[in-house]
Amino acid sequence: MLSYHVGGESTVGKQKMTPEEMSAKLDEVLSKYKGQGQKALMATLQQAQEIYGYLPLPVQRKVADALEVSVAEVYGVISFYSFFSLKPKGENAISVCLGTACYVKGSQALLDKIEDVLGIKNGDVTKDGKFSISACRCVGACGLAPVIMVGDDVYGRLTPDEIPGIIAKYKEA
Repeated sequence: MLSYHVGGESTVGKQKMTPEEMSAKLDEVLSKYKGQGQKALMATLQQAQEIYGYLPLPVQRKVADALEVSVAEVYGVISFYSFFSLKPKGENAISVCLGTACYVKGSQALLDKIEDVLGIKNGDVTKDGKFSISACRCVGACGLAPVIMVGDDVYGRLTPDEIPGIIAKYKEA
């Protein structure tokens, strides 16, 4: 197994913000883009999703109001781009690459094992909100196939037997 972190720090043990802190952080973001309309929509939505983990309707309304665009325009962008989410993700969002290289090297077996260990299916969130699973087409790490990501942490050259240990690491955090 290979493991590395994309971007900054590992997501293991990352602290969550309170709803008040999230709202204040969003207000801070919106103040930078106030009245800028469509040209600031993508950047604003990306930052809002970083704060909340997904884009619920109240957040969409706040973004629309601040940028002076319609909620329909905001929703149109969110629903068009696959990296935006309308549904909450688990504290530890697990993405399983099902792109060609990963699939050929056994990523479906990884997905099956993750579903078995967590007791949920692809697209679902555990009852405690700690984990979610999603299949994706490519994470751009084909040389490490098969690959999963847990948040920003990338795990490659995996076998199904390694899955319980990886999940346990995040359960303990």
